[in-house]
Amino acid sequence: MSRRCELTGKAVLTGNLVSHSNRKTRTRFLPNLCNVTLISDTLQRRIHFRVAAATLRSVEHRGGLDAFLVKAADAQLSPGALSVKREIVKKQAAAAAQ
Repeated sequence: MSRRCELTGKAVLTGNLVSHSNRKTRTRFLPNLCNVTLISDTLQRRIHFRVAAATLRSVEHRGGLDAFLVKAADAQLSPGALSVKREIVKKQAAAAAQ
């Protein structure tokens, strides 16, 4: 399991820790990943994701999981999130056609 947010693609960054004497040691900055269960209003089911804490705020800001996935670019979504997005778009299109 990679250390990558499934919805935004936020991943590990590398850099230097710089001491007072200006010595530099390499380090990895890990994203704050949380295992969460989000509810899709369109699909009427719960979906498990591993997302960054900041992503949870973004999901709520955009109006929930369905709105977030519809607006999100396909390139930044994980394969699992992309399949959920396709299901949501398909179901919304079917509901709009009726």
